[in-house]
Amino acid sequence: MNIAGIQKTTLVDFPGMVAATVFTRGCTFSCHFCHNPELVLPEQFNPLIPEKDFFDFLESRLGKIAGVCITGGEPTINPDLPAFISHIKALGFKVKLDTNGSNSRMLEHIIKDGDVDYIAMDVKSPAAKYAEITNPKSQTLNKSQISNVKSSIKLIMRSKILYEFRTTVAKPLHSVEDMEDIGKMIDGAEKYFIQNYEKSKQINEGMELEPFSRKELGKMAKIIEKYVKNVEVR
Repeated sequence: MNIAGIQKTTLVDFPGMVAATVFTRGCTFSCHFCHNPELVLPEQFNPLIPEKDFFDFLESRLGKIAGVCITGGEPTINPDLPAFISHIKALGFKVKLDTNGSNSRMLEHIIKDGDVDYIAMDVKSPAAKYAEITNPKSQTLNKSQISNVKSSIKLIMRSKILYEFRTTVAKPLHSVEDMEDIGKMIDGAEKYFIQNYEKSKQINEGMELEPFSRKELGKMAKIIEKYVKNVEVR
C-alpha cells in the first residue's frame, strides 16, 4: 500500500468510534478544493511509510482504538487494498473506507469480501459538472469514470454495509440548484452530508473559493431531503 500518513487518533472520521486514520497516496481526481495536495500531486509527494511500520503501530493501539479509517487520495487505486483491509480486520479492528467511487470494480471486490464495515463516498457534483470539478487542468473526464461513479453509488446502496454519501460544496463551483441533480443520483440513499468548504490549502491555489451561507446550506438540505432519508450539514 502507498501509505502517506497516519493520524493516530480521531473521534470524527469513523462515526461512533475511536479510530486511527491512514492516508494513502495518489488519486484519480484533482479537485480544485482538495486540501491534501501532497496526497494527489506527484511534485508534492512525501516519502511513503512502510506497511510494516503501520501494522506495528496498529498492534500498539490494540485496546485503545476500535477502528481504522482508510482515506486518501483515493485508496481504491491500490491493487493490494483488499489484502490490506483483511490484515486490519484480522487484528480485530473495524474498517471504514473513504472513496470517490471512480473504481467501481475494486469497490465491488471489497464489498463482496465483506471486510469493510462502513463506506463514505464523495459525490463531487452533478454528473454534468464532474469534469470541471475533478479535473481542473483539462476539464475532461473519461466517460468510464463517471460511469464508475454511478455504478459505485448503486453498489453501495445495494450492499448491506453502513454507508454515507457526502459533497463538499464551494462557490462558485457549486450552486444550491445542483442539489436537485445530486439528489437524483443518490435517490433512496440512507444518509447524506453537505460539507461546507473551509478555506485552507487547496490544489488550485489560483481559484478564489468561498463557503456557502447557513441559509443557502439549509436550502440545499431541503432539496436533498426529497431524495434521501437523513440529511445533515457539516
